[in-house]
Amino acid sequence: MNKWMRQLHRWLAIAFTVTVVATTVALAREDPIIWVSYVPLLPLALLFFSGLYLFVLPYRAKRRRDQAAL
Repeated sequence: MNKWMRQLHRWLAIAFTVTVVATTVALAREDPIIWVSYVPLLPLALLFFSGLYLFVLPYRAKRRRDQAAL
């Protein structure tokens, strides 16, 4: 599960980067489409939650290890 989550997090980072570049190009046009500026928010939100999960993993493992030692 952890390996899968790390891989997902990497792909989400790539998707976020691509959407930011595409948004920048779209907004730099002469007649920009404003709703395009919201496109990066979905990958950003998913990236946030997957990053939060990965951040908590070491603390959760330490807690399990400490309780197993009791």
